[in-house]
Amino acid sequence: MIRLERVTWLTGKALRIMTLLFALCVISFVLLSYSPIDPVQAYVGADMMRVSSQQREQISEYWGLNKPPLERFVRWGRALIHGDLGVSMIFRSPVRDVIKDRFAASLALMAAAWFFSGIIGFVMGVTAGMNQGRWLDRILKWYCLTLASTPTFWLGLLLVMVFSVWLGWFPVGLGVPAGQLSEDVTIWNRVNHLILPALTLSIIGVANIALHTRQKLIDVLKSDYILFARAKGKHGVQLLWQHGLRNIMLPAITLQFASFSELFGGSVLAEQVFSYPGLGNATVQAGLRGDLPLLLGIVLFSALFVFSGNLMADLIYLVVDPRITEATTL
Repeated sequence: MIRLERVTWLTGKALRIMTLLFALCVISFVLLSYSPIDPVQAYVGADMMRVSSQQREQISEYWGLNKPPLERFVRWGRALIHGDLGVSMIFRSPVRDVIKDRFAASLALMAAAWFFSGIIGFVMGVTAGMNQGRWLDRILKWYCLTLASTPTFWLGLLLVMVFSVWLGWFPVGLGVPAGQLSEDVTIWNRVNHLILPALTLSIIGVANIALHTRQKLIDVLKSDYILFARAKGKHGVQLLWQHGLRNIMLPAITLQFASFSELFGGSVLAEQVFSYPGLGNATVQAGLRGDLPLLLGIVLFSALFVFSGNLMADLIYLVVDPRITEATTL
């Protein structure tokens, strides 16, 4: 019975992601097809005045821009079924290769921000929860609420101004030193360019984890078994370690996995501020320059990325408490 419920639960998840991917592709295609952006002009760039009308027609025919929108979408869908995401107009290379190269850079950025925001946010939440109502709790709450309402791009610009322009500790932007050959780029060069974007995402990301962990710990500390443990003489770190920590780690971990959407959205803004050559930067370029194949490919990939995070969070709950399948199937 339990296995049947799990199969039903997983089947429902698969149907939801398929429906979501189709809806996202249709919406993205319609919005970009009827946007005021001229793909040919964006493709040619500054040399547009030198391009004749005949050359414009040839470019449109080469990229299939002269076809009706519905026909273009159907052709793209047929190619997608065979595993072909098309060719990027901006990078003049297969969309699959562009996503692969750009995501490698974004993955390093998001992984660093995801790890540090989770650790720091959890420690801050535990610290605030253990000191409920005291001055340390009020300071941490004010700090987290301020971060939760702080735009990512604003914080990124502030960090650039302080640590790059005024202090000169870190580079202003890019993923590697400008003008340096790829074989001459060291790991330290990449890490040095990664620190400020990762710090931006980490600082913003701690707020939700810290506030959620704080509230969960406060609820745990008010429970009957904690009151009984205190009556037995357990207090402080000993009480937290033996009775409170296990009850607040699971919600924090699942919330961290469920934050993939916020992490990806924040990376788009951070990469723009720091001109970091990741997938978020490619997303903005594809939207502004009318690169439909690249944009649709990134939409599919980002949706799967966010869905995988939510699925991991659900699977963690499913392993710990199998009764969750009953709630989702009712």
